[in-house]
Order: sequence, then C-alpha cells, then structure tokens
Amino acid sequence: MAGPEIVKLKRILREKALPPGANVTLAQRRGGMEKIAFKAADHIGVENVTVAGRAAEWVKAPGSQTGRAILYLHGGGYVMGSPNTHRSLAGEISRAAQAAVLLVDYRLAPEHPFPAAVEDGVASYRWLLGQGFAPRSLAVAGDSAGGGLVVATLVSARDQGLPMPAAAVPISPWSDMTCSNDSYQTRAEADPLVGSGGIGDMARLYLHGTDPKDPLASPNFASLRSLPPLLIHVGRDEVLLDVWHAFHPMLPEGKQAITRVGEFLQEKWAAA
Repeated sequence: MAGPEIVKLKRILREKALPPGANVTLAQRRGGMEKIAFKAADHIGVENVTVAGRAAEWVKAPGSQTGRAILYLHGGGYVMGSPNTHRSLAGEISRAAQAAVLLVDYRLAPEHPFPAAVEDGVASYRWLLGQGFAPRSLAVAGDSAGGGLVVATLVSARDQGLPMPAAAVPISPWSDMTCSNDSYQTRAEADPLVGSGGIGDMARLYLHGTDPKDPLASPNFASLRSLPPLLIHVGRDEVLLDVWHAFHPMLPEGKQAITRVGEFLQEKWAAA
C-alpha cells in the first residue's frame, strides 16, 4: 500500500499536471511538467550561460567549491523537461556536493530525435573540459531519461577518446528503450510519475525509427568498460526500478537520497 506522501504526490500530479492517457497531447504533457516544477531555494545562485550552442544554467549553492562541477541532464522522457523543471533539484545537489551544477537545455524529441540528446550531452561535457575543469573534478548526473543519457553520454565520450569524470550518478535511469523489463508492468500502478501510460510513445518519438537496442539509445546494451564509478538510485515503486529526488520538498526520502549523492561525489573527488 502506498504511503501518505505517495498518495499526496499522486493527487498533486493529477490536479496540477495531467493523468496518463492516450488523448493527452505532447504539448499538454510538457506544460503539465512545467506546472509541477518546484522553485529553487532563494539563496541558490543561477547564472545563464550558453554551452555548445545550447542554453544552460550554472546553479550554485553557497559553499560550492571552485574547480568542481556536475553536468546535470534533466529527465522528461527525452520529449519534455527543462532547466526550469529541475532547477530546484540541481540546487539541492549543488548544496549536498558542494559543487556547481551545469544544467543544460539539451535538444528534445520529436523535433530533435536520437542521437541529438547524446550529442548535446557529450558536447556539454567537452565544453566543461574546455573551460579548464580537470576530469577528476567533474561528475555527470541525471534522472529518468536524463539518467539513461548520463550513461549514453559517458559511453559516447569514452568512444571519442575523452577522459572520464571522477564519478556519475544515474538516478532512476531509463536505459532500455525496448521497455520490456517486468517492472514496466508490475510497477505501473504504483509508480506515481511514470506508470505505463505514454512511455512507449515517448520511446518512439525519441528513437524515430532507430533500433531500440542501439547502445547509445539503450545503454543497457552498451559495454560499460572504463566508465567511472556509478551511483544508481532506484525506487521500489518505479517502473524504471519517477524520481523521488525531484520531489524533495515533499518526500523525506528525496532529501536523504540527495544527501547520499553529495556524499558519494565528494568521496570520489577526494579519492581522484
């Protein structure tokens, strides 16, 4: 049985966003996701910047250490989401990790299908290296589709000969475009955010005819050799076994998970 926080979360999503369903348009889904975005804490600094031709934001909590940075790739099924929807989460990760977070507005499908998002992820990581950040002082993180994009970005960067960051954090990563794992069915009713409605449509819009087993679309099928240490968070009630971190203002588990992300990254940076 779902706890009271999950019941409340489902109600908020139903009232402020949109319920899953075949008749909901992509524009409505995008608008609904923007509606449920939390405001970043007042003391979180936000600086607009252009990264490899894309709009982006530096999100910095007080105490962020100079020379360390996290590239954050937001979730949203590769078809929605923005810096606005993830600014609050980025600010809390910045606080926990004591590092600046680069939140990139990467290209979305269907206007820009695969591999546009992967290309933007790699270009953003390359940009950070070009800004003088040492690989050992960098990390890559993201949630849901952004979590899968974290791994795809690292695989592509590795294959292009780029040095790896100290660590990466895929949060509830959507890393299998075949959508065939049992959890897509067994957790569909319990999951307050993803469920089964619409996820196949999002995969089709992103893939645009690409084989769903392409390793850069579905990193489950990629070789992960030489990738940095990964901290992967998943939830019991997820079809992706979205993302409780993003609802940290409501969920104590979200705050705890963000704290662990910060500890993990600081540990890996210190050891690099």
